[in-house]
Amino acid sequence: MTAHRSPAAGLRALAAAVLVTVGIAGCGSAPPVPEDQYYRLQAVLAEAPFAAPKFDGTLEVERFNADGLTAGRPIVYSERGDPSRLQEYHYHFWTQPPTIMLRDEVVAFLRAANVAKTVVTPEMRLNPDYVMAGKIRRLEQVVGSPGATVLEVELAIRRPADGKLVFLKSYRHEAPQTTPGVKPAVNALNEAFAIMLSDLLADLRKL
Repeated sequence: MTAHRSPAAGLRALAAAVLVTVGIAGCGSAPPVPEDQYYRLQAVLAEAPFAAPKFDGTLEVERFNADGLTAGRPIVYSERGDPSRLQEYHYHFWTQPPTIMLRDEVVAFLRAANVAKTVVTPEMRLNPDYVMAGKIRRLEQVVGSPGATVLEVELAIRRPADGKLVFLKSYRHEAPQTTPGVKPAVNALNEAFAIMLSDLLADLRKL
């Protein structure tokens, strides 16, 4: 004689099967996706400004140039022993593209240092007496042993009235990174940026 299950018993069995299935699926679920992290470089004037402007007029700072991955917002790294191959971090970004971020920080720094009577960006649509252009050659973390960070920027100042090149120099700073991770790398790049701007100020004083 065949036993028949009541409707209630069938529903209980179905609910139990669903719970078991959900539990198994939960055990194999992927970990949560990491949150995006954002960083910026900041220029801080740590020395006395010019007593009088070095450039008596308007100095315009153009948006910096950079090639390939260096121009993007994801933070870039290379591996020790393979410097020609750049890679991007997936969840670590600059707050702005480096071509804008560095330009804006340089503008703020030059104003604080009293380098020119007026320091502006092209958005002001003025007729500048001097124009500064920048090229970011390297802005990256080097992972491996030993770890490091590299910042390399070329800066030039020209006079539009006659096309004369007033200033041209490349700045490169590589520092060891003893603590692994992106945040320590950003801190090291901030220090390199401060050193670069201090060196720039010293060179401008010699003009």
